[in-house]
Amino acid sequence: MKRSILQGESPPTKGGEAVLVRKMKEVSLTIDGKKIKAKEGDKILWVALENGIYIPNLCAIREKIQPSASCRLCFVEVKGENEPVIACTETVKEGMVVNTRGNNALRLTRTAAELILANHPVDCGHCLKNRSCELQKIAKHLGIKLKTKRFRRLERNLPIDESSSLFIYDPNKCVLCGKCVWVCQDKLGIGAIGFTRRGFKRMVSTFQDKPIGETTCGQCAECVKVCPVGSLTFKNKNFPSQKASE
Repeated sequence: MKRSILQGESPPTKGGEAVLVRKMKEVSLTIDGKKIKAKEGDKILWVALENGIYIPNLCAIREKIQPSASCRLCFVEVKGENEPVIACTETVKEGMVVNTRGNNALRLTRTAAELILANHPVDCGHCLKNRSCELQKIAKHLGIKLKTKRFRRLERNLPIDESSSLFIYDPNKCVLCGKCVWVCQDKLGIGAIGFTRRGFKRMVSTFQDKPIGETTCGQCAECVKVCPVGSLTFKNKNFPSQKASE
């Protein structure tokens, strides 16, 4: 029995059976005045980023089937919609007109960014991710200060974990984007880290809060590579994977 395969998918090799290639449909849309063609089913966020249009984001993962939309930073305005939408969850449609710089979307995004910054220790000069930190990029894009005065600062002063031979984990700088948890649990199937506690005390930790060096962590350091801020950093500043991730 013949089956259709998606374009780019490897065809079957046994029996020399012919297969039909089903092309992904394309849709035409406009983002910030730029006319774009995108694959049907793609999300606004990835279409924009792939076409050189920056939309702030911390938690978005291209490979993740179901976006978590937890950072609330990728608000955009879509013509015909009464309220701004989340770009990482909104699917592109034929004729869609998107505005990433609309006042309502920017107001919501700035509020979300300032709330994150209010819980983040701003010590950029001593941080290994200085100038490659996603929070710095977001603040600059939104025109807000890293040391926000809009909300009361709430810092946690949690102990820094240096038990790993390769990297350091500073939970105080964690923005709860979930990228490290996803790569460790879902992509690699290791499960050395995960989310624990609730509310303001919510954090990424290990089973029974053991030091990372005493867990099932395989020291692959994939979590460090996906961390958008200075929460996970290599001990060796010249570590090859550190350079590749910046």
